[in-house]
Amino acid sequence: MKVRLPVRQAILNRRTYEAPAEGRAGKVRLDFNENTSGCSPAVRRALARLTAKQLAMYPEYQKPAERMARYFRVCPEELLLTNGGDDALRVFFDTFVDPSTSILICEPTFPMYRYWAEIAGAQVCAVRYGANMEFPMEEVLKGLPKNPRVLFIANPNNPTGTLIREKELRRILEAATETVVVMDEAYSEFSDFSALPWIHKYPQLFVARTFSKVAGLAALRLGAVIGCADSLALVRRAMPPYPVNLAALIAAEAAASDPARMRAYVAEVKRLRAWFATELCGLGVKTYPSAGNFLLADFGPTGPALFRKLEGKGILLRDRSKDMGNGFVRITMGTSAEMQQLLKAIRKEWKPATRNGAAPKLD
Repeated sequence: MKVRLPVRQAILNRRTYEAPAEGRAGKVRLDFNENTSGCSPAVRRALARLTAKQLAMYPEYQKPAERMARYFRVCPEELLLTNGGDDALRVFFDTFVDPSTSILICEPTFPMYRYWAEIAGAQVCAVRYGANMEFPMEEVLKGLPKNPRVLFIANPNNPTGTLIREKELRRILEAATETVVVMDEAYSEFSDFSALPWIHKYPQLFVARTFSKVAGLAALRLGAVIGCADSLALVRRAMPPYPVNLAALIAAEAAASDPARMRAYVAEVKRLRAWFATELCGLGVKTYPSAGNFLLADFGPTGPALFRKLEGKGILLRDRSKDMGNGFVRITMGTSAEMQQLLKAIRKEWKPATRNGAAPKLD
């Protein structure tokens, strides 16, 4: 018997994006921008109280959504909970993007925008961040008159750390009268800016959030889409009836009840981010200003060899040499002990490229 599966052409055409998520247990995981200090103890206590009967029942969302809305300081009608941050991005394709229409993105950035676009059969119009990782404002404004269905902006951007603020966002929203603007704020807690207060003025604006980073709940998968009530009602039409599991809801409520834990984590990330950038610069490594829980660095031509040596020692970084240039790497800000361990290993293993026949000295 010969069987032929009627696979959509968009699926066959999709470029493979497979996150290197296996074999990481027990290692120093500075590659996925996870909260390596862990979630709040309140989360574990709340999960331990789950009963067998609760786990056997479909979840109810009204009360958890009301509590999460208070956490984000919006109305319940302005909040939609999703199965992780990736799902918070997918719903925009389900709602607004037809096959052969286009989206606009700024690269390098989070690859899931391109991933979902390829699955949807949409065209991807991409502009590039500048040589110093500056936001490509003029290129974005030139792309908007073509009426892409959605403009995705990671803010702060992953992996560059770039942050746009009020002035830039206002110019974009004033120009994007026929384009949905999604501000992906997975790392906004580590910056000092959020587009959330703008949703009432601009109905085309949506904000995507996640509990994976600052709350340390990556394993439980909970995200959120926030927008004005009328616009968000359209997105709700594309959602299944039970998109979020009960454990994720309970964990998120517990994390939100412990804001001191999250504030302490953010403060430590900012301290380590500044310290580690200074240390790398002292070694002659170029770094870029970051508003996330990570740092982008350029180790130059000898960088990939260093990254392989570090991986052999159980220290994982996100090598971006293939898409950004030889030696580019994104480094998650882990615990203080993890960052000290990484710096020690870099000092021991890194051999900078020679300049005029002489290698720069390391401290």
